[in-house]
Amino acid sequence: MRVLGVDPGLTRCGVGVVEGVAGRPLTMLGVGVVRTPADTGLGHRLVVIEQGIEQWLDAHRPECVAVERVFSQHNVRTVMGTAQASAIALLCASRRGIPVALHTPSEVKAAVTGSGRAEKAQVGAMVTRLLRLDAPPKPADAADALALAICHIWRAPAQNRLQQAVALHASKASNSSKGRIA
Repeated sequence: MRVLGVDPGLTRCGVGVVEGVAGRPLTMLGVGVVRTPADTGLGHRLVVIEQGIEQWLDAHRPECVAVERVFSQHNVRTVMGTAQASAIALLCASRRGIPVALHTPSEVKAAVTGSGRAEKAQVGAMVTRLLRLDAPPKPADAADALALAICHIWRAPAQNRLQQAVALHASKASNSSKGRIA
């Protein structure tokens, strides 16, 4: 499975591509950051993020895009910018028919480090180890994007089995209710 991880942000939007399957060594195919100047208008910044994500999608052709789920923070302005950048990633992938998965920061930290409360340095260190890199990707947004992709690769098989079981249960329940006389 090839996954593009996106750590959304208006100033720095981390992107990273990881390929592999759960239980086997993973391979980093690329990592970077789409940057926008803070003194530029919002519309222009969103266009730059869109163009950057489109370039990553063209270059790496991922099977899935994993985006950090926006969570509540005290700084509404930061949340809004993150949500807007997140929406751009969702739009770009959806426009191409690429499935999108959302993962919370604590899910990603737990998947990569074993603790949902891990610090950024711990996430960077584990991403470095898991992908057999010489040094942690910089800035932290880039490492976070790789962590999102790793998290999705490891969690997707279990999530798919769960979704299949739920669908099968719903189908059986629907079929058994059709046989009843009203």
